[in-house]
Amino acid sequence: MSDSDFEPSWNAEWGTATKGVRAGTHRTHEGEHSSAIYMTSSFVFDSAEACAARFSGDEPGNIYARFTNPTVDAFNKRLAAMEGGECSVSTGSGMAAILATCLATLSAGDHIVASHTLFGSTIGLFNNYLAKLGISTSYVAPDDVDAWRAAVTPATKMLFVETPSNPLTEIVDMAALGQLAEDHGAWLVVDNCFCTPALQRPLEQGAHIVTHSATKYIDGQGRALGGAVVGDADVVGDQVFRFLRTCGPSMSPFNAWIFYKALETLEVRMQAHCRAAMTLAEWLENQPGIAKVYYPGLASHSQHELAKRQQPGGFGGIVSFDLAGGREAAFALINATEMLSITANLGDTRTTIVHPASTTHSRISPADRERAGIREGLVRVSVGLENIEDIKADLARGLGR
Repeated sequence: MSDSDFEPSWNAEWGTATKGVRAGTHRTHEGEHSSAIYMTSSFVFDSAEACAARFSGDEPGNIYARFTNPTVDAFNKRLAAMEGGECSVSTGSGMAAILATCLATLSAGDHIVASHTLFGSTIGLFNNYLAKLGISTSYVAPDDVDAWRAAVTPATKMLFVETPSNPLTEIVDMAALGQLAEDHGAWLVVDNCFCTPALQRPLEQGAHIVTHSATKYIDGQGRALGGAVVGDADVVGDQVFRFLRTCGPSMSPFNAWIFYKALETLEVRMQAHCRAAMTLAEWLENQPGIAKVYYPGLASHSQHELAKRQQPGGFGGIVSFDLAGGREAAFALINATEMLSITANLGDTRTTIVHPASTTHSRISPADRERAGIREGLVRVSVGLENIEDIKADLARGLGR
């Protein structure tokens, strides 16, 4: 009897939380309840003929852990089930997932239209590295569908968005952009890092490919680096997988096991993040010295209604705000906190605080930062799972400065 005979079945009609606990379970003949970690770089075969059949693709199974590993496969199956995709491919980081998606699907002369509010490293990838390969990028406001339409050319093969965006939580109309991509034979790629499938599922709203930094909310505890690409069997299961097999930006089995187990609590964690972030955003709107608060759950957010439609699971755990005093005020607030972690990472159980203009978006030009709304007084908070009153008290200490 093979190990595959012990893999429990799962139901596509299950809710996202149930899929996070039950889908993709890999169980061996030992009958373990919590899936094992396969820490191996290679696999052995019964004969030379069996080895040849495996390498030729005539016989399914593991070959080499750069691209086939049971633990990584279990994570891929579970995440794909939660996102509603046919398959998932895992990578060593979130940026590796974006790189793999672009290099697997684009060629010299192709064109990307992207929102100008992308994460700084994504802009750097597009401008500094894809450009060297003859792949050009145009940037538009994320909420201006007419601008997206005007930017599309016959060479456009990809629309790339984050929704909500980092750090201003701007929302992109995925249905409108999905239709635009369909009309022009392009792919709509959505970075779902901020929401995860617990809050929104882009493939159900017009996206063709979803990317993740599993480092963030999927892990949820700031332990491991990883990324993933989710989509259909042709583009993701074939093209992106073949890029991973050849070029090797692979996820380690140990990290895959961390993410796989973390998916079991993803929905309950995200609900807790959402509740705390909403409470904090409402409190911040009433604090002196704050010029504007950015959180999709607030009625004051310009795309609140769109966020309600696209994010049925909640509004996320990221709250950003502009301080009237600019960088000086932002640094004073951050430095006055005692509990919050000053770090650029997000999606942790621990609340983190950062100044985007001097960190996550420091490598893009001042003009591009201004256009994207990344001003000197902007502060981003990733709301963790501590007591919300303690989070408010720590920020109040800084606001008092």
